[in-house]
Amino acid sequence: MAFENLSEKLQNVFRQLRGKGKLTEKDVKEAMREVKLALLEADVNFRIVKSFIQTVTERAVGSAVLESVTPGQQVIKIVHEELIPLLGSSQSNLTFASKPPTVYMMVGLNGAGKTTTSGKLAAALRKQGKNPLLAACDMYRPAAVKQLQVIGNQYQLPVFALPDSGAAEIAEAAVAHAVAQHYDVVLLDTAGRFHVNEELMAELILMKEKIRPQEILLVVDAMTGQDAVTVAETFNGKLGIDGVILTKLDSDARGGAALSVRSVTGKPIKYAATGEKVEDLEVFYPDRMASRILGMGDVLSLVEKAQQAFDEKEAIALEKKIRANDFNLEDFLNQTQQIKKMGPLKNILNMIPGLGQIDVDEISLDERSMAHVEAIIYSMTPQERRNPSILNSSRKRRVARGSGRNIQEVNRLLKQFEEMKKIMKDFSSGPRKGKFGLPFM
Repeated sequence: MAFENLSEKLQNVFRQLRGKGKLTEKDVKEAMREVKLALLEADVNFRIVKSFIQTVTERAVGSAVLESVTPGQQVIKIVHEELIPLLGSSQSNLTFASKPPTVYMMVGLNGAGKTTTSGKLAAALRKQGKNPLLAACDMYRPAAVKQLQVIGNQYQLPVFALPDSGAAEIAEAAVAHAVAQHYDVVLLDTAGRFHVNEELMAELILMKEKIRPQEILLVVDAMTGQDAVTVAETFNGKLGIDGVILTKLDSDARGGAALSVRSVTGKPIKYAATGEKVEDLEVFYPDRMASRILGMGDVLSLVEKAQQAFDEKEAIALEKKIRANDFNLEDFLNQTQQIKKMGPLKNILNMIPGLGQIDVDEISLDERSMAHVEAIIYSMTPQERRNPSILNSSRKRRVARGSGRNIQEVNRLLKQFEEMKKIMKDFSSGPRKGKFGLPFM
């Protein structure tokens, strides 16, 4: 995750503050010096860092904090409160035209992920009940049109293309096509360059004048650090952007772009891309991102991901099976598949307070173990999955051979599954009968 290093360093600083029963002004200033270094190493704009540290220090050395029963927690609270406006104060939604179609211009440099992001955004809007059309307006990059068409096929989205035409002409034709075919949203995938130049800007300005889009969305690669801020400043100054979409936040990027773009341009970050899949485009919530950075988790986003990944009818059916003690290996396999839809395990744990700093190697090991478990279950017959008790020695040997694992692993899985069933039975037996009861689960 982009903020992993920053998050780890900030949490180390705050861990030291929490360990002290009483803070002095010197303690606070030393901690703020460490926070400043962490932000600068994360590639946050130095002017923003200077202003941020000054504001936090002034608030943190006040008597209300230093004389507090939990001064360390008070300092963390102040940092959290000041981090939120740095990221944008509140979540910013896309706006829609009063008369369809609503047109969004997707702009940015080559390699930022404009084309892929256009497809993801169109898919997200379709989930909201919209009928989107993708328009291929990049006639310079080799295979750009083909790439958009491949993405369109992948997500079952229509793509408009007009070979041997100018970008503005294609955009005008796409909007006319949308009106005729009753598409209510048009996403214009425009051309980029490897650097900002006058030719690129002239083309985009002409398109803007002819189409008058509802919003111009700048797609920025988070891995480019301070360069991303320079790009955002230039596009905003020349073109006038309405919002930013940050891509590659699942990488080892320093993350400073997210903490700088909003302050430098005054434009909100509307979405963040955290992976290659269509569901990896997240609405950007400044308060939730601030909580993730400080290791406070992001339970709301986790719940939303779970709601998208898990089918409500299946969940009700599963609850009935658990209550009847009829949960089997097929059900277990189905649940692991649903969890995988929510994204990498590391990203999920980052949303749970206190678990974001678990060792990456351990997470990788757990994900490999899940793959081994799936291989073992897939090597069983449907009858064996539904009734594991029939797995005798010869059946277990066959399953072990089929999955490429050893018989000890097969036995361990079956033992763990039986233990899990007992726990689930306790969960589902109600507050009076069980140890925890279903409400706790």
